Amino acid sequence: MKNEISASFLFESKYIEVNGNKIHYIEEGEGDPILFIHGNPTSSYVWRNIIPYVKENARAIAVDLIGFGKSDKPDIDYGFLDTYAYLEAFIEKLHLTNITLVVQDWGSGLGFHYANTHRDNIKGIAFMEAMYEQKDWNKLTFSLKTAFSLIRSNFFSWFMLGVGNQFIKKMLPDGIVRKLTTEEKEIYAAPFNTLKKRKPVYVFPRDVPLKGRPFHTAKIVNDYNQWLQETSIPKICFYADPGMLIPIEEVPWIAENFPNITMVDIGKGIHFVQEDNPQLIGLELKKWYLGIN
Repeated sequence: MKNEISASFLFESKYIEVNGNKIHYIEEGEGDPILFIHGNPTSSYVWRNIIPYVKENARAIAVDLIGFGKSDKPDIDYGFLDTYAYLEAFIEKLHLTNITLVVQDWGSGLGFHYANTHRDNIKGIAFMEAMYEQKDWNKLTFSLKTAFSLIRSNFFSWFMLGVGNQFIKKMLPDGIVRKLTTEEKEIYAAPFNTLKKRKPVYVFPRDVPLKGRPFHTAKIVNDYNQWLQETSIPKICFYADPGMLIPIEEVPWIAENFPNITMVDIGKGIHFVQEDNPQLIGLELKKWYLGIN
């Protein structure tokens, strides 16, 4: 396999109806499922250079969350609970069992919650730039406090991320070390070419739990964080320098407190690490997955 990052999305699109709307996904290979769950504002496209490494050993499935990618964009709230209901129903509709989760960003919050509430259906968990805990407000930098305060404001999130489309124009490319190609930028931007279609992008950040609010996501994150410190389910954590949701200084805590975990240093990376070092992620994911079978 060539050691390069491809912009091409060489997968057949599949659709399944969930709660009256179409969910888009891709599927490669056979065997136990490896379910890839993206975050905001990406889609199954973010996994395109990683899936080829595992498709010969498993049934690799990457889903577009409701409102993202090529999935339908119905008029719903698009908070955590809405999005999770569609994801859970998607898993049930495809009759997925003995699942290995590969998650990042909001995909990690959704995936960790699914794992915590369906423990007997989980084979392993791979995560990167993940919401593994509720962040301590007092430990955030001033710039992060300012950013979170703004995006949790209904008006500013709508204005900046909706009208201004800043998640696509700035926050996504700023979360990647390398420069995205024009083709990659266009593919990421395509699902959100109108203000109405950007609702998931600007609503989702309002559910980031800080200082115990919103209560529903704060409780969910605290619950699965406690479980992750107790369960012996195999885990692998891909971390980058400097990182964002998993800053490099927090890596030792994860290594010490999450049982049965493999830690993988993937080098330079900020947040959308799948776009910076998919080869190493793919190789180490395959090696780890073969080891837990």
